[in-house]
Amino acid sequence: MRKTRIAVLCSGGGTNFQAIVNAQEAGLIPHGEVVLVVTDNAGAYVLTRAARYHIESAVVDKKEYKDRRLREEKILSVMREKDIEFIVFAGFMTILSADFVSAYEGRIINIHPALIPSFCGPGYYGLKVHEEVLARGVKVTGATVHYVTEVCDGGPILLQKAVEVREGDTPEVLQKRVMREAEWVILPEAVELVCKKLQGIEG
Repeated sequence: MRKTRIAVLCSGGGTNFQAIVNAQEAGLIPHGEVVLVVTDNAGAYVLTRAARYHIESAVVDKKEYKDRRLREEKILSVMREKDIEFIVFAGFMTILSADFVSAYEGRIINIHPALIPSFCGPGYYGLKVHEEVLARGVKVTGATVHYVTEVCDGGPILLQKAVEVREGDTPEVLQKRVMREAEWVILPEAVELVCKKLQGIEG
């Protein structure tokens, strides 16, 4: 079976990368394989995770590549060099330009820790999302996997999963529940869905 070559872009700990790898090892992503991790943070723990699974990694550090255009050109050159067909943003903290997105149009997805269109767009990332959810008093939150376009968090939605907000939740507690009950569930599912689509497989 042919496997779509996947790159995961991540800026931090890599828990969503781990969820994808776990699903891959469990046979839940038969049509894809993570072959590369790219980070814009030389100190990101995702690099340790990638090494553990003998997955190649590349660092395009923001401190070294301060100009966004040059940083994007470097990332794209790595993608071409490694024959990457599909890109997964898993906690990648850089908003990429329309030029970058057009190079992989329909082949980039992102996981967002809320139910888009709520609590999304510029400034809504990481713990800030969950802080705002609790501040607004909503009863249900969740996660969304969507295609990446030039509009931040504005691409077509692939999958969503709702998560209950409980009394006494802190942002940290809610963040962990959203990861465990939603992000780590729907991101691997979406990866397999897109891999099949890219191979022209229905269903």
